[in-house]
Amino acid sequence: MIRGIISLYGWNYANILVYMLQSTEYEAGPYLRWFWHTNDFSRVMYRRTLDKTGPARLLVLALRVGMALQIVAGLLLLMLWAKNDLTGGLYFGLATLLSYPIIWAHAVTLPLWLGRIIIIKPRHRMYIKESEKIFKSHSGAKIAIAGSYGKTSMKELLLTVLSEGKKAVATPANKNVSISHAYFAKKLDGKEDIVILEYGENVPGDIERFAKITHPTHAIITGIAPAHLNHYKTVANVIRDMFSVANYVEADRVYVNGESALAADSMHKGQQRYDSHGALGWKVSEIELQLTGTSFVLSKGNRKMRLHSGLLGRHQVGPLSLAAALAAEFDMSNEQIQAAIAKTQPFEHRMQPYELDGAWIIDDTYNGNIEGIRAGTALLAELDARRKIYVSPGLVDQGEEGQAVHREMGELIARANPAIVVLMKNSATDNILFGLKAAKFKGDIVIEDDPLNFYTNLQTFVAHGDLVLMQNDWTDNYA
Repeated sequence: MIRGIISLYGWNYANILVYMLQSTEYEAGPYLRWFWHTNDFSRVMYRRTLDKTGPARLLVLALRVGMALQIVAGLLLLMLWAKNDLTGGLYFGLATLLSYPIIWAHAVTLPLWLGRIIIIKPRHRMYIKESEKIFKSHSGAKIAIAGSYGKTSMKELLLTVLSEGKKAVATPANKNVSISHAYFAKKLDGKEDIVILEYGENVPGDIERFAKITHPTHAIITGIAPAHLNHYKTVANVIRDMFSVANYVEADRVYVNGESALAADSMHKGQQRYDSHGALGWKVSEIELQLTGTSFVLSKGNRKMRLHSGLLGRHQVGPLSLAAALAAEFDMSNEQIQAAIAKTQPFEHRMQPYELDGAWIIDDTYNGNIEGIRAGTALLAELDARRKIYVSPGLVDQGEEGQAVHREMGELIARANPAIVVLMKNSATDNILFGLKAAKFKGDIVIEDDPLNFYTNLQTFVAHGDLVLMQNDWTDNYA
C-alpha cells in the first residue's frame, strides 16, 4: 500500500498517466476505470513503454506544468499559514500538495470530453454523411469484411491478390469505423474496380450502421468468437450484429468462414461457405504445411492452379482459396492469381515466423480469441521441431465466458503437446492451468511474473532447434 501511494508522487507519474491514455486510445471512460483499479502505478508500464509521439509529449509537459503549479500553490498556502496570514492554511496547503496526482489524473480528460462534444463529433457527423453519398454512387465492387477475428488479414490478403489484375484499394491498417471509412472515401477517385472495407465492431449495431453508410456489394464474415462481450454481453448478440451486413448484400455474395463453428451454424440460405476444402465451387487438394509457408492445389472444372503462400497454417487455406476464387470471379487469369498468392506474407504479429539463435519463433501476439488459439495450437501440433514451446498470457474481453474459454484454451494447448508452456501471471492463469490439468498435460509449466523481461530476453530461454509459438498479448489495463 505504501509503495502504491509513493508511486503517485514519482517523476515518471505524468508519463504513466499519458501511457494509460495512449493504451486506452484516449478514451476517458476506460482510462478512468483503469486508473481507479490501479494500486501501484510503478507497475503500470511493465509490459510496454510510452510511445513518445508529439501529442503524448505535449500532454506529459502540460501535466508536469500543471502539477508543478499546484505544488507551488500548496507551498504558498503553507507559507501564509506559517506567517499567520491565513486561517486554515495548513490544511489547505497540505490538501493542495497531496491531491495533485488525483486532480491532474482527472483534469487531463477534460480536453478529451470537450473536444469530442464541441469539435470532433459534429465534424465527424458531417464527414460520415458525405461519405455515404460517395459510397452509394461508386460503381466499383465494394467488399465488406466483418468478423470477430481475421478481418485485417483477410483485407490485406484480398488487396494483395486483387491488385495483381485490378485497381483495388482498401481501408488502411485497422482503420475500421465510420469516421475512418469517411476519411478513406474522400480519397477515392471513383475509378477503382474494387473497394475493400474492414468493419470493426465494439457495440451492438456497429456492423449494420457501417453497411448502411458504405453500401457493400459483397460481404465476408471471417469468423465469430466470444469477443467484446463487455459490450455485446452474449455471443448471440455478436452473431446477430455480424450477420446484419447480409441484409444489404445478395445472399450468394455473402461468404462465410465455414471453419468458424459459430459462423457456419449461423449461415442463411444462399450464402456461400469457404474453408480449407475450397470456396465458390473451387476444390482444394494436396495441402503442404511448412515454416516457409503453405502450398495447395485449387481446381474447378478444367481450371487448375498450384498455389504457394508465405502464410502459415491450415487455417489459411480457406481465406487463400476465397481470395483466389474471387480473383477468378473478377476475370483474373491463373497466372495472375498464382503470382498474387505467391506475394502473400504473414502480417506483423499474426502467425509471423522469424529465426532467433537457431530457434524458430511464430509471433501470433496480435489480439486474440479462442479460434486463433485453435488455429495456432493445431499448427504447433503439425510442425516438426526438436522442442516445442507455447507462450501466452491468455485472452481479454471474454466477459462471462472467460472461465470456460480459458479452460478450453488449456485443453487445446495440451492437445498440441508442447514440451513447455509459459503463462504470464494474471487473472486468466488459473483457468488455463485447470484446462491443462483436465487434459492431462505432462510437459513443464512456467508461470512468468514479468512478461516484459521474458519477451525482451527470449533468446536466453530458447535453444537451437526449438519452435516457439507466442499467442496474444495483454495491455497493462488488463490484470
